[in-house]
Amino acid sequence: MGFFNKLFNSGELVKEVGNTIDKLTTSDQERLQAKKEIKEVLLDYEKSMQEQVTSRWLSDNNGSLLTKNIRPIALAFLTFMFVIISVFSGNIGTFEIQKEFVPVYQTLLIVIYTAYFGGRSFEKIKNKRND
Repeated sequence: MGFFNKLFNSGELVKEVGNTIDKLTTSDQERLQAKKEIKEVLLDYEKSMQEQVTSRWLSDNNGSLLTKNIRPIALAFLTFMFVIISVFSGNIGTFEIQKEFVPVYQTLLIVIYTAYFGGRSFEKIKNKRND
């Protein structure tokens, strides 16, 4: 639930709902049951969201050449434009990346390296277990 906890802050949501339940219910058993049901609802929601993403990816792969490649094309275009804009932004005469662009580059590099190398490591471990 890590990604969706961060995205929707559902950990805090469960805590707040739990505090409200604590105020409304009297027995420990009722509170525990209500909290368990809320966590199950959130888990079901996260599972549903993941299934929707998977089905969207599958439908993209079964379509035309454009639908198969629209995300990579858009990513390449936006990356190219960001680099061009950041390199030429105020750089007439001397070259200096403006400080506003540095955090964006840092975040992009962290995400890309983590996704690529972390994903590759995960795939290798998964393949070794399946063999």
